[in-house]
This record gives sequence, C-alpha cells and structure tokens, in this order.
Amino acid sequence: MWVIIFNCSKDYVFLSAGETENQVELEEKTRLINQVLELQHTLEDLSARVDAVKEENLKLKSENQVLGQYIENLMSASSVFQTTDTKSKRK
Repeated sequence: MWVIIFNCSKDYVFLSAGETENQVELEEKTRLINQVLELQHTLEDLSARVDAVKEENLKLKSENQVLGQYIENLMSASSVFQTTDTKSKRK
C-alpha cells in the first residue's frame, strides 16, 4: 500500500505504509520536543521574573525601613507629637 502526502514545499511524496508510520512517529516526537523546549523557555522566563520581583521586593522593604525611620525621627523632633506628662504640669 502506498500513501501520497504533501510536504511543506507542496511536492508529492510517496511513502509506504511502514514509512508513513515512521513519519508520523517522527513528526510526533518533533512536536513533543518543540513543546518541551517551549516550556523550558517559559520556565526560564518565569524564574527570571520571580528573581527580579524578589530583588524589587527587598529594595522596597529597605526603602520602607528608611522612610519609617525618617518619619519616626520627624515625629520625635516635633513638639506636636511629644507625649505630655499631665501629672508634672499639675504640680
């Protein structure tokens, strides 16, 4: 039995039944390999993104600490935020 198939260049290709099975297996393997490679690239991209987000998170935490300390210093320097001792004023 012979099977006629078209390839990408639109040429006729004549394959026997055994060759057709091998061709189908080869195409399936190629498709799976390409899919695995695509998934690997996606995983690499996602890992890089996670690393970038972690780095940005650490940077923002550090900036938050600096800003928190700055606000704390401003509050302690301002008389508006000073706690008053009511007992000492009554005496």
